[in-house]
Amino acid sequence: MDKMFKLMGWWTGIFAVLFYVGDMVEVSLIMVANTGFFVLLGFLNISERMYLYVFGAYLTVFFVGFTYYSTFIHVPGAGH
Repeated sequence: MDKMFKLMGWWTGIFAVLFYVGDMVEVSLIMVANTGFFVLLGFLNISERMYLYVFGAYLTVFFVGFTYYSTFIHVPGAGH
């Protein structure tokens, strides 16, 4: 399970670079934070059950934050 968190860290790092190249600096910084979080968890070597609890908590926080953002902050069709 620790290898999967290292793999998620790898992919979020790739996304951070791509967002930065696409001039989306704020999203890139969020992905850098996710990369650090996943890589740190990958090296903790905790039990598989604890990995699942941590990932479930991560998804809960993400979905609550995303729902709040998309409902109350994001303005549809307000592109550049």
